[in-house]
Amino acid sequence: MTGSSFDEITKTKPEKSLLMPLKKNAGRNNRGKITVRHRGGGAKRRLRIIDFKRDKIGVPGKVAAIEYDPNRSARIALIYYADGDKRYILAPQGLSVGDKVQAGGDAEIKPGNALPLKALPTGTMVHNIEMQKGKGGQMVRSAGGAAQLMAKEGGYAHIRLPSGEVRLIRSECMATIGQVGNVEHQGINLGKAGRKRWMGWRPTVRGSAMNPRDHPHGGGEGRSPIGMPGPKTPWGKPALGYRTRKNKSSDRLIIRRRGKK
Repeated sequence: MTGSSFDEITKTKPEKSLLMPLKKNAGRNNRGKITVRHRGGGAKRRLRIIDFKRDKIGVPGKVAAIEYDPNRSARIALIYYADGDKRYILAPQGLSVGDKVQAGGDAEIKPGNALPLKALPTGTMVHNIEMQKGKGGQMVRSAGGAAQLMAKEGGYAHIRLPSGEVRLIRSECMATIGQVGNVEHQGINLGKAGRKRWMGWRPTVRGSAMNPRDHPHGGGEGRSPIGMPGPKTPWGKPALGYRTRKNKSSDRLIIRRRGKK
């Protein structure tokens, strides 16, 4: 079993004004039907309101603390702005207490500052990237994540995402400079089943251990092979390599597809 060192954490209690209650759904939709299996239980959490939009244009801020957020793999930074406002942002690697941060086209090129893609030099590593102007960052937000600005042409920026996909983003969209912190997160080994339960995940039963009525892999005398072309979901759909992408309208924005892992 391994865990995070929490060396970078400087404050243990969150900012009360930036907290919200977080209701558990246990994988159920608005009709009470389970639409995501194997969810439920877990430690009680409260939502931290994160500023993904970075719309405090031209207002300088100071990093007051680096905090733990139970709802994401990244650490969060508490920012005190010059106008008295307080906000949480994703903490990039290298950001520490006392550092200055700012958003806007004239901000300095350094980790934690947010600028439009057109104002960044080619080759810059960025995270928290908007897909639509003003909607807020939607891409590259997890621990250790970083995308690279490859080129700029015709009102679009070419962004290479961590998956290897190269995508066109409107050049007026905002992005935050640097790599998301807590890089060692991917090396954590949970070590026991109970720790997964604390995170809100319930046990998963193998299809081959079920009856034929419950799963396509079920039944047979003793341990049996799948007995059909390719593994299936409980509802008979292909479990591997099944295309689920619905948004065809943005296909023109993808220059290179992500490579197979």
